[in-house]
Amino acid sequence: MQFNGAMDTQHLKAFITVANLESFTDAAERLHLTQPAISKRISALEQQLNCRLFDRIGRKIALTEAGRALYPKAEKILQDVSDTELALSNLSGSISGTLKLATSHHIGLHYLPQFLKSYTQRYPQVSLELDFMDSEKAYAAVSRGDIELAIITLSSEQPPNIEAVPLWEDPLSFVVAPDHPLASTTAPDLTQLSQYPAILPDPTTQTTQLVKQIFERNHCELRISMPTNYLETIKMMVSIGLGWSALPNTMIDDQLHPVVVEQMSLTRQLGCIHHKNRTLSNAASAFLKALQ
Repeated sequence: MQFNGAMDTQHLKAFITVANLESFTDAAERLHLTQPAISKRISALEQQLNCRLFDRIGRKIALTEAGRALYPKAEKILQDVSDTELALSNLSGSISGTLKLATSHHIGLHYLPQFLKSYTQRYPQVSLELDFMDSEKAYAAVSRGDIELAIITLSSEQPPNIEAVPLWEDPLSFVVAPDHPLASTTAPDLTQLSQYPAILPDPTTQTTQLVKQIFERNHCELRISMPTNYLETIKMMVSIGLGWSALPNTMIDDQLHPVVVEQMSLTRQLGCIHHKNRTLSNAASAFLKALQ
């Protein structure tokens, strides 16, 4: 791989996006370009470096050895440029521009509305881009630099490149349908819960990890049925008697019956994450300050 002259950051951005998505079509959509425009940028970069960066086999693409070598360097170049632009912009002290946020549907519905409303009223020059995604995907998006702030369920162990700011405790309860056998059980315990299927989010989520740890500590079986990450869907399935779950107390209404297990408590930590080594924009700093 030979380097001649300065590399165009737009070419590098196209390269990184194609590499991440493993698709020219998806990269074009992400960058709001046509596929020929993406292909032209990659071809120009390959010509400049005098090497092939992607192997194209049918509809599949993969980084070549040269592409894998370029990837971390391209990421650093783009981040250095972004940090420099941001630092210069922050010098003005103005709170404006685009702020890319991520959050879960639950937090977006139950915790953020008042903050989003007051923030947009106070800083009308900020354009908010709000993406809804699972907490695990939000961690990856912040690490890549796709998202500046994410308000999510915090992991019990933070990645080394992530700064986490705890914001709210989110207590959970075991719940069943009002006509479920456990609803009329006196002093239910985990052994009785284990006799019925559990409807929980994906096993990698913090909520399911918390439940699994409790059942393992008490040597009880946990039978997970029909996992889904949409809490409203879980609530619906529990309400019609398909199983039990552990849901945030903010979601409990007359469609659900809390199952109180003695000396047993569940809670998640909700908070905001951002990349440790990346400068926060004035807009992001103001939003984080408002949350705190």
